[in-house]
Amino acid sequence: MREVIIFDLDGTLAPSKSHIDAEMEALLEKLLDKMKVVVISGGRWRQFKEQLLNYLKLPSEKLNSLFLQPTGGSSMYRFDNGEVREMYADILSRDERNKIMEAFNYALPKAGYVTPQIHFGEIIEDRQSEITFSALGQKAPLDQKERWDPDHKKRLEIVKYLKEKIPEFEVHIGGTTSIDVLKKGEDKAFGINKVVERLGISIQNMLFIGDALYPGGNDEPAKKTGIECIEVKNVEETKRMIREIIAS
Repeated sequence: MREVIIFDLDGTLAPSKSHIDAEMEALLEKLLDKMKVVVISGGRWRQFKEQLLNYLKLPSEKLNSLFLQPTGGSSMYRFDNGEVREMYADILSRDERNKIMEAFNYALPKAGYVTPQIHFGEIIEDRQSEITFSALGQKAPLDQKERWDPDHKKRLEIVKYLKEKIPEFEVHIGGTTSIDVLKKGEDKAFGINKVVERLGISIQNMLFIGDALYPGGNDEPAKKTGIECIEVKNVEETKRMIREIIAS
């Protein structure tokens, strides 16, 4: 048994840029009866609302055990009697944003990326504490995203040129078509260590579950903390893991 379970969001609790379903909502409610739950994602606060919070119909006493870390853990929020409270937040400066945008303008053509004639929302999104590239746009249909880079080769090529241009930043692939750029050291390991610090619970009493623990994935940094990690392939595997945790 653990005191805290930390989940990735996209591809773990919900399909990429989609909301949790009724079964996941029920499982999370049962899990919150037993322990604290943290959700950490490269998405900004709006994505947490659209994918998670709008579909969690929980009383305030259960929400008090839920903690949210948008933009890869560079910020953290909790609930206090149903009200959202910021625990910390670290925002990119204007100069840092400009430097990252210049790096994308360099890396994308070098890697052979061409903006599709038809895309779905922003290709490069400023999330304040990170900059995120989505090859087909933030709101592209899931089936199209899953076909675009299933083996990660296209994004790894882009990442290579980004790291060449901005080695002082963290660069990770995530989801199905995304690349996240954050301040150095502010990856999911940073976020998990903040959970330890803010909740006062040892890393040995925590478990991390995510779908991108592979080399270069945006969940991989979690391993640096020493937390026990479980990699899942999809949302259905996550549900199975939650059922096992609840049963135990």
